[in-house]
Amino acid sequence: MSKLELYAAIRRDARTGMSNRALQTKHGVGFRTVQKALASAWPEPRKKLPQRTSKIDPYKNVIDQMLRADLDAPRKQRHTTKRIFDRLVSEHHAVGVSYQMVRAYVAQRRSEIWTESGRGPSKAFVPQSHRPGAEAEVDFGEVTIRLADEMVKCVLFSLRLSYSGKAVHRVFASGGQEAFFEGHVHAFSVLGGVPFGKVRYDNLKAAVAQVLGFSRARVETARWTAFRSHYGIEPFYCQPGKQGAHEKGGVEGDIGWFRRNHMVPILDVASLAELNVLIDAWDLADETRRIGNRARTIGEYFAIEAPLLKMLPTEPFETGLLLTPRVDRYSQITVRTNRYSVPARLIGRRVRVMLHASELVIYDGREEVARHERLLAKAASRLELDHYLEVLIRKPGALPGATVLEQARAAGKFTPVHDEWWAAACKAHGDAAGTRALIEVLLLTRHMAHEHIVTGIVTAIRAGALTADAVALEARKAADADSSTNTEPVTASGSVPTGATVTFLTERRLAHLPPDNRPLPSVAAYDQLLRHRRPAAQPSAQGDTS
Repeated sequence: MSKLELYAAIRRDARTGMSNRALQTKHGVGFRTVQKALASAWPEPRKKLPQRTSKIDPYKNVIDQMLRADLDAPRKQRHTTKRIFDRLVSEHHAVGVSYQMVRAYVAQRRSEIWTESGRGPSKAFVPQSHRPGAEAEVDFGEVTIRLADEMVKCVLFSLRLSYSGKAVHRVFASGGQEAFFEGHVHAFSVLGGVPFGKVRYDNLKAAVAQVLGFSRARVETARWTAFRSHYGIEPFYCQPGKQGAHEKGGVEGDIGWFRRNHMVPILDVASLAELNVLIDAWDLADETRRIGNRARTIGEYFAIEAPLLKMLPTEPFETGLLLTPRVDRYSQITVRTNRYSVPARLIGRRVRVMLHASELVIYDGREEVARHERLLAKAASRLELDHYLEVLIRKPGALPGATVLEQARAAGKFTPVHDEWWAAACKAHGDAAGTRALIEVLLLTRHMAHEHIVTGIVTAIRAGALTADAVALEARKAADADSSTNTEPVTASGSVPTGATVTFLTERRLAHLPPDNRPLPSVAAYDQLLRHRRPAAQPSAQGDTS
């Protein structure tokens, strides 16, 4: 039992009338202990042992003088622990003092001296109160996901309202200015308004072009100035470095909490759009959460804050970046070190590219000619087979080794069924003619669904019809019967429906011709053109001449 419990037991037994000697015998203590227990219910505090002496004690004042001298010394010419130890040995002839003793004392005493002089860094944090709808914080964080069976690093955008703790998140392929703007637009649309006070930011390159000295003044990028003017954002830029992170600790902690609770284990998604749908659901579910020891949930605080936000502008802001690259001879354009294909008819011309955070849209004038998902890597390429078909039909020999064909196979747009039909067509018509027939089949994707064309190819292979017309006809029949329950699905692996037949295009046209009710043609009018035969020769009237 503890000493406090012993005192309580002695006092309890004393109240029953036990003598001092009986108490000593029962509890196994001496006379003084019984007297102390009867005098006070609290035991006397244990006396501290005298501090042990150390061999460094005679030199502590010397070390303190060195550390105080560092207060006015340049930052790069202050005493290190090694230099202090060397001076103690060389100048003060310190004996028995080890480097570890000096290091332990300097580690404790240096911060104390700087704090005593008023120059030490303040380790304390001052609690802050925020008005509803007045303040918000914005930041980017890094997340790793498994995107289409490939481990990639993406950026997580977070905008957090300081009063309620309501945060809106979005994952982008990169942390460029397009993602910065699109994250704001998405967050404001979810929140239903814009904070009327300050929004705290790091010195992101998307917003800040230059930090001016040690002040809060910044040189902003032109597009960011236009964007914040459009939405009425009043920015507050934090200090550079780690000190600035403490000025927006709410969003810093929110990104860490969101990453640990929703991104662990690593997510496996097919696209960023699929991941952002999940994130929207998580943000909505987080409104039932309480932050720390708050009395209400995030959703309850946000219900107070939402009506106080500024209204959104009626006109949208174009968050994409407009570029005008020229199409090279490979029918490609270069955007941010990556290459994207466009239709071959645009070779040598300039096109307009609207670059967004997750995709880019390519225009020829006002007509949209291509749309690509942005590449995450650098110096990569994304090519569409459809963009090269007009070139390949003139150069069929370039198709087997084309990079665009490999990408089409990897994307599942050029299936094993295509390869099987291609091989059969080349065997029947020759390599050039067979490849041209395949390209004509690929051109059908501009007018019909990919699944219906695969069905048409499989049926054509079954029947031995190796012409583009036969594939087009069967694909059209599959499209017409798509809603029928008797239609059997055909996969890209080449499963063939039993009893497949092919109606050739010429036979189908003849079968659907309207009846011809005209009379049969007559050639009687042409009889007059026939040469009349002369009558047979008559015998001479004068008889024989012999």
